[in-house]
Amino acid sequence: MSCVVEGGGGGPCGACKFLRRKCVKGCVFAPYFDSDQGAAHFAAVHRVFGASNASKLLLRIPPHCRLDAVVTLCYEALARVRDPVYGCVAHIFTLQQQVVNLQAELAHTQARITTLQHTPSSLPVLNSSMVETSPSSLGMLSFCSSVDQEVEDDGDLQSLAREYVSRYFPGVRFMPPTPH
Repeated sequence: MSCVVEGGGGGPCGACKFLRRKCVKGCVFAPYFDSDQGAAHFAAVHRVFGASNASKLLLRIPPHCRLDAVVTLCYEALARVRDPVYGCVAHIFTLQQQVVNLQAELAHTQARITTLQHTPSSLPVLNSSMVETSPSSLGMLSFCSSVDQEVEDDGDLQSLAREYVSRYFPGVRFMPPTPH
């Protein structure tokens, strides 16, 4: 995000345009709020934090760290405009819940793999009463049923685990467990 200041002939930065004032050469907002889209971003920052508070905050931060501060101010301001009560905290809670759910699913999968590694060749067949019936667990149920029918040695377990990860976690690279 860059801005040509008034003296450069390009007009005011987005912040000064929003505030309807002349953009001076040392404007603290000019490097971060361009004249095109900067006014919309600054409008949210102004609404949540105020121009004076945002200016004071940026002036207290070393120049090399200001871009990160502006990005953070814009993100929080836009989140606060969308959700006045929780702001970006609602997004953080959602992400934390996803992490908890994925950790539980990973633990379940690791336990299942460990069980399969230590089970004799006559493996029981899973049925729906053995597993909770959420959409992801139904997918896991069908996958585990196919695993029960196909597993014969540890090499097959690695390939099946790789297949499971690629099927249910696209974009995640399978890392086999390290031997103890």
